[in-house]
Amino acid sequence: MPIGVQRKVLAWQRAALHYARQRENIMKKLFTQVTGSVTAARGFKAAGLAAGIKKSGKKDMALIVSDVPATVASVFTRNQVKAAPVKLDMLHVKSGKARAIVANSGNANACTGKLGYVHAQAMSEAVARRIDAPTEQVLVCSTGRIGVNLPIVKIEAGIKKLLRQVSRTGARDAALGIMTSDTFTKECAVKVGKFHVGGIAKGAGMIHPNMATMLGFITTDAAVPRAALQRALRQAVNQSFNRISIDGDMSTNDTVLCLANGVAGKVSLPEFQAALNYVCLELAKMIVKDGEGVTKFVTVEVCGAKSDRDAEFAARAVSNSALVKTSWCGGDPNWGRLMDAIGYSRCKIIEEKVDIAYDDVPAVKAGQPTRTPVAKLRKIVKSPTFTIRINLNLGRGRCTMHTCDLTEDYVTFNKGE
Repeated sequence: MPIGVQRKVLAWQRAALHYARQRENIMKKLFTQVTGSVTAARGFKAAGLAAGIKKSGKKDMALIVSDVPATVASVFTRNQVKAAPVKLDMLHVKSGKARAIVANSGNANACTGKLGYVHAQAMSEAVARRIDAPTEQVLVCSTGRIGVNLPIVKIEAGIKKLLRQVSRTGARDAALGIMTSDTFTKECAVKVGKFHVGGIAKGAGMIHPNMATMLGFITTDAAVPRAALQRALRQAVNQSFNRISIDGDMSTNDTVLCLANGVAGKVSLPEFQAALNYVCLELAKMIVKDGEGVTKFVTVEVCGAKSDRDAEFAARAVSNSALVKTSWCGGDPNWGRLMDAIGYSRCKIIEEKVDIAYDDVPAVKAGQPTRTPVAKLRKIVKSPTFTIRINLNLGRGRCTMHTCDLTEDYVTFNKGE
């Protein structure tokens, strides 16, 4: 392709991206936040209960049911070691339709061999035969400890009870039923015109870009074609669940599912995309804020990169760096560690052009420290929420990630028995 044509294509792509971002910002103003999360959308019911999987006696099962077959979209872990329910769901979503999602916490059903797969199938079949749906229209998720067989008798008994309890008011119980080390439920729902988008999620540790030890269930009463729904979910996940980091570990059970039952009829796809993006991003932020041992919620914004991909490399390097995260824990505005992380990332940089600011207070200008008093920067880093802005001054590429500090409590929580 001639250089002149390449430049025109790049200019068009940048203009299109700018327009898309402007449109999304406008759409956010049209959202009405509502209660109900996964049951905010018409035609969905949910429930959650304690089936005895967890020794604590807390809720450990959840069920979401659509009154009618819903179009389904999905995103799964990229870990080469996949839990049995992930393997099963990857087959079931090929049908394109789903009636229900059944999930358990306290046991990941991962690295459990053929028996684990049989147990995942049993969960699906136990729901399917009771709601008169094909087995492939019931999706299964598990989260918890790896390498332990499911107490399938308790789970099947739990499924019977869940089906008796599902209701339009059961979303909160479902959100509780999927929690592991979480300290609060992750729920969000919005109404845009005649349709709703709502979701629940769980996750507090093993959180890393390309998803994490997290489950995300999204429901909508919008009628969205399958291919469009899959594209929309992929975009939403890429700018939310794939833009968070707690500890750099990627789980075996990562799953995000979106069910669209079409009860509200056809909708504007740009409006739907904006609503889906918003719900996913809000849930992702909640996951970071609930990270194990977390005391700081940090937004890392990189701009001025050669490309968005370069900006992502830089933002990921900063967000995942243990050295950076521990300095935040200590309230130390150690911008040298930021420079180091940017430098070893795969992002193209010129040291003498890099600017760094903490909450818009400049710390580095043209690769050199500014005269900003360290005490002023330290005050920012000691606050529970702050933003780091990095301008590479090389182009228009940008990326935003949400991350946190790394504390002694995280080590204590994860050191095992």
